[in-house]
Amino acid sequence: MDATSEYAPEVSVVIPTYGRPDYLPDAVESVAAQTYSNVELVVVDDHSPEPVEPVLEDLSLDGLSWRCLRHEENRGANAARRTGIEATDGEIVAFLDDDDYWEPRLVERYLEAFDAGGSEVGVVAAGVQIVDADGEQIGSVVPEYAGDVTERLLRGTLQAATFSRFAVRREVFDDAGYPDERLPSLQDREWHIRLSQHARYASVPEALVVRRVTDHGQITDNFEKKRDESVPLIVEKHESLAASYGEDCRREFLSNFDRTLGFSALRNGYYRDSVRHLLRSIRRDPTQVSAYGYLALAIGGPFTYGSARRAKQWLSGRVSV
Repeated sequence: MDATSEYAPEVSVVIPTYGRPDYLPDAVESVAAQTYSNVELVVVDDHSPEPVEPVLEDLSLDGLSWRCLRHEENRGANAARRTGIEATDGEIVAFLDDDDYWEPRLVERYLEAFDAGGSEVGVVAAGVQIVDADGEQIGSVVPEYAGDVTERLLRGTLQAATFSRFAVRREVFDDAGYPDERLPSLQDREWHIRLSQHARYASVPEALVVRRVTDHGQITDNFEKKRDESVPLIVEKHESLAASYGEDCRREFLSNFDRTLGFSALRNGYYRDSVRHLLRSIRRDPTQVSAYGYLALAIGGPFTYGSARRAKQWLSGRVSV
């Protein structure tokens, strides 16, 4: 598909960024390299220690319409996304985190899925390749989004696509609203619950997004903010919706977030917290098999969890995914 196709809407790409000048060029250049040309890019600098616009000016972005906006103070990733949404006009809005990048055909595939699904499809999600700090692929996920996905998201049987992996029809914002600026983490999961109530979903069954897994301080690693801010707010907003699908859905909804907290606590060395949340997850929904494995690691403490992580890293270097 190209700009001469019958369905050739403008696509607005929003990249929020803060303090990642080493990664941002890859993200921006991957937008410039898209096979679909009717694209505008807005990079929103969330008051990085050093302004990022000079970094962008040094890149080869010929043919790409782009702007860089800078917040006067640090306001968070969702505020930056909203700034980008409001500063653009495209019928389709796609998001890209500053430490991820896209394969050249992604926007083209997004539009093919929107076109095939018709006006009812308001969100399209793509697959992702997961790479380590050296760029070696260590995993991949191909999405299974189709139609009405609200109940599956609430139950936790469908993983919410991260921001770099989905595009939205602009008109959906009128009903679903913007990403919640109060959330320090789990921002994508909460927004998908709202988006899914006002739009049907479709998928690009290819891993055309590349996500780096590194140690450079992703907000998703902050257990205390998840425990004290994000999860309580999401539960407050959506527990009643989960209950509307039945008491079993409400329990699975709560169990899913307990499991999220248990795994986050485990990763961050809060072993007692991990045990507590995982036990509560299992009590609410004994069918969640992964919680039992995490619980065993949490009970074993740092030696057991550290050994398991080292074994996983060793195996990932020897098994092709």
